[in-house]
Amino acid sequence: MTTTPRPAVRPARPEFSSGPCAKRPGWTPEALKDAVLGRSHRSKPGKARLQDAINRTRRVLEVPDSHLIGIVPGSDTGAVEMALWSLLGPRKIQLLAFESFGKDWVTDVVKQLKLPAEVLEAPYGELPDLSRVDPAADLVFTWNGTTSGVRVPDAGFIAADREGLTICDATSAAFAQDLDWAKLDVVTFSWQKALGGEGAHGVLVLSPRAVARLESHTPAWPMPKLFRMTKNGKVTLDLFEGATINTPSMLCVEDVIDALAWGEAIGGLAAMRARADANLAVLAEWVGRTPWVDFLAANPATRSNTSVCLKVVDARVAALSADAQADFAKTLASLLEKEGAALDVGGYRDAPPGLRIWCGATVETDDLRALTPWLDWAFETAAAGL
Repeated sequence: MTTTPRPAVRPARPEFSSGPCAKRPGWTPEALKDAVLGRSHRSKPGKARLQDAINRTRRVLEVPDSHLIGIVPGSDTGAVEMALWSLLGPRKIQLLAFESFGKDWVTDVVKQLKLPAEVLEAPYGELPDLSRVDPAADLVFTWNGTTSGVRVPDAGFIAADREGLTICDATSAAFAQDLDWAKLDVVTFSWQKALGGEGAHGVLVLSPRAVARLESHTPAWPMPKLFRMTKNGKVTLDLFEGATINTPSMLCVEDVIDALAWGEAIGGLAAMRARADANLAVLAEWVGRTPWVDFLAANPATRSNTSVCLKVVDARVAALSADAQADFAKTLASLLEKEGAALDVGGYRDAPPGLRIWCGATVETDDLRALTPWLDWAFETAAAGL
């Protein structure tokens, strides 16, 4: 029998999913009342709303004016694959693989595009040896491992005078961590992560170096329509001015405009980053005094402040088989969901067993403070029979 009483206070908003993530505080469907519905997205009002979303993205993320920003299909996955299929081929390729999505990009490059590449790998919870990154190579990497809770500490491993391009999947880093635009040639993310927007759309940011590659390199393979960003050897600029390749959901566009407006209103990127840091600090304080749990990312310098991944280190659980440990973690998540204390906090299916708690800016710090007693209660309840 558990000795930890059921907590009296639940988080006001138990949505701690790592994607789609919690809506911004105070969100209601009324936020979508100005959506351009029943009209073409290519109409003047439709294009104006798409351009507004791009302009607000530039301001909040502090993207240089030299970079292009486009709204693309297929969420962050679509944005990454557009970059991989369009840009890779002319020079050596390196890929960093330290979590599930980084490994997906390895599959795309090596097995689908069939390009020779050097894969720098690390187990969940760690980073590859960044000193091995070659400035002459095109580099593909995730800034923040959504499924591992590990992030690169900064862009110091990228040479300022590099010859290759850097293609950065930043979907769970954007709006919560500092992206070094001088070091990044392609940046991708999706609205349903740190903005708490709706899914299906991705964002693709291109530096002048990436644009030059697009205009000088013709891929050796057929290019699906959804991936085409050039015409007659020149970048199709209207794609980065609101003229999307395929039909976007104007409800989703209106929703992300609302999220970006909220981000601007609270103080922009610095304020959003501070909120995520404060949320991580709540869990770090709790982990520091709780013997049964630890971060999957052992090094605080590489620990995510958004997709926080936790592992159970209690000796009784560690003695179980791998399948039993996975079942134990599922039990924790199920107990929390049944009580309405935390929804969708199970670890990613390919990651080590544990919990994953989103701490991005749209999550309230008070809700995380209310969550930690429930985490203890769920553990004691699940472990009572061991």
